[in-house]
Amino acid sequence: MTHAMLKGSNVPLEAGTVRAVLRWSAGPGAPDVDASALLLGTDGRVRSDGDFVFYNQPRHPSGKVWRLGKKRVTEGLTDTVQTNLSGVEADVGRVLLVASADGAPFSRVEDLRILLYDADVPDGDPLAYFDIVPETGEETAMICGELYRRDGSWKFRALGEGYANGLEGLASDFGISVEDPPDGDAGSSGEQPGAAAEAGPDFSRPLPPEEPTAPAVPVPPTTPGYGYPPAAAPPAAPVAPAGYGYPPAAATVQRVPAHASAYGYPQPVGEQEFRMPPMGPQFLSR
Repeated sequence: MTHAMLKGSNVPLEAGTVRAVLRWSAGPGAPDVDASALLLGTDGRVRSDGDFVFYNQPRHPSGKVWRLGKKRVTEGLTDTVQTNLSGVEADVGRVLLVASADGAPFSRVEDLRILLYDADVPDGDPLAYFDIVPETGEETAMICGELYRRDGSWKFRALGEGYANGLEGLASDFGISVEDPPDGDAGSSGEQPGAAAEAGPDFSRPLPPEEPTAPAVPVPPTTPGYGYPPAAAPPAAPVAPAGYGYPPAAATVQRVPAHASAYGYPQPVGEQEFRMPPMGPQFLSR
């Protein structure tokens, strides 16, 4: 049997593990909505920052309260928190089920509803549901309801209490140490530069994955060097052509006779007298 609940009403829970599904309709201008949970001690406050289960801390250290993540269903979008009631520590008296809107008030969120299921019954009907209506429309965080102990058993109470200062303001009201803004001035808080400060939960949204960096493209040398590094720039004086891949020789000024033959060898330095070899006897006249 499914209980349709009104604000302030409660219903007993016999399930060992309860799945709380936050559901809303997506539409133009509607903000994204997140589900979270706060585990409170008998004094009505968290025992430590670890008692806050939200998008940047999706699982309680005890492993008994955790987020299941978002889904798109026929009726809209959902975000889910699951609680193992039979395993919650004895000094936890209440588990608050919270909704927060990102960047816009709940007046822009339509059909906001929380549904409770017995997690041990697959495809079962809801145990209860509660339609959440903001009182002013300016709320950016809402306590949808609470799971609480009473005489050794668990119950659910529909609340619908709103906060205009968002999830950060709601969490700080129950004892969460809110992290200072990253651009704050360290000197204004009286801390010495470089001093370690206790940081609370990070309420910033998760960052998207970085785009992969394109690999660097090697730039070929401007002048091929047969696998060796390029030589230094040659001097301005004229240089003789390179010979068969070897570095060019230093520039020389020489006079080469016109009748000299090279055959690929270096030219003699200076002008020399050319003589025919002596003729052998085979050339003598008879």
